Amino acid sequence: MTLLILAAALWVFIHIGVSGTRLRDTVVARLGEGRFVLVFSLASVASIALLVIAWQNAETTFLWSAPSWLRWILALLMLPAFVLFMASHKRNPTAVGNKGLGEEPRGIQRVTRHPMLMSFALWGLVHVVGNGDTASLVFFGAFLVTAVAGMPSIDAKLARRNPEAWRGFAEKTSILPFGAILSGRNRLVLSEIGWMPPVVGLILWMALLHFHRGIFGVPAVFV
Repeated sequence: MTLLILAAALWVFIHIGVSGTRLRDTVVARLGEGRFVLVFSLASVASIALLVIAWQNAETTFLWSAPSWLRWILALLMLPAFVLFMASHKRNPTAVGNKGLGEEPRGIQRVTRHPMLMSFALWGLVHVVGNGDTASLVFFGAFLVTAVAGMPSIDAKLARRNPEAWRGFAEKTSILPFGAILSGRNRLVLSEIGWMPPVVGLILWMALLHFHRGIFGVPAVFV
């Protein structure tokens, strides 16, 4: 369990303590953007490999057992997670850049400006609650913490790069899904999202629901 905790701490530090802070700016100034991305990518791959290996070999203690009705709710929560993940490939703030910040938010950005991290947050939350053991709490909790803390961290990074453009972008978007829409700061335009994210997300969700036991050894839901 000690190795798992250290691996989880390393993962969180790389993605929150480095990627979204002024430390990143300092390192980029010395290495250059290209070299930083290379080093960061290698460190990410190494840390997630260590995290997975540590999780697979960690001793664990069961703290709670999710009842069948709750497991169905958790399974349903994975559907929007898949849709958000698929929609995030079209537009997300980490790929927007300074030019994109000055543009009108479109597609999934109208719903949430962090669709990919929101999908990871849902995935982590579902598996923390659904598994209920100490090893899973540390493993999936590391991704949940990274996703939740990563959203304001990315916001701060983009705000430092272009404060004026970021202000306009932030006023029309929200971290919480549908927050900007419900507050009247934006509107939902389904045609901008397209048919691919919901359809492919639904197919992936149904496939994983069916094959979860075969792939991971445990069913997604208990009948």
